[in-house]
Amino acid sequence: MLIIQFFIISGQMIPVASKAGGPETEDQAKLRFQVELEFVQCLGNPNYLNFLAQRGYFKDQPFINYLKYLLYWKEPEYVKYLKYPMCLYFLDLLQYEHFRREVVNAQCAKFIDDQQVLLWQHYTRRRTRMLTEPMPTSSVTSHALSATTTTNSSSTNGLPPVTKNSS
Repeated sequence: MLIIQFFIISGQMIPVASKAGGPETEDQAKLRFQVELEFVQCLGNPNYLNFLAQRGYFKDQPFINYLKYLLYWKEPEYVKYLKYPMCLYFLDLLQYEHFRREVVNAQCAKFIDDQQVLLWQHYTRRRTRMLTEPMPTSSVTSHALSATTTTNSSSTNGLPPVTKNSS
């Protein structure tokens, strides 16, 4: 018996055939990995989510089960392949029926898209500023560093010396 699974890439359904009960070949596993990677990353696009919602995919229980299955991409051995980590956030949101119902609205998708762009702009600007500006050092910080160095160098075991209180 031959089982045909369909993956949605860029709005097109791509069939992937496998034998029922038989092990997946290396080529099939590689193709499945590539298709799932591309699909998961597409979930980072709110307009694509709106496209899927308008066509009723989020009402289809097998598709919802597939979204649940894709949560394995959050594991460290898979997440390293993602170029757009924001897709994992949307994959989490897609687990909730309320989000799946709301994303069918084009205004909702537009709002999410705008917020995502603002986040990227702010993050990029802030990260660039942090990388180009030297770290500020205050006199308190430099004094504390010199005191620590003096204390550590005067002790014999690398620990600060113990002082007795004479009260």
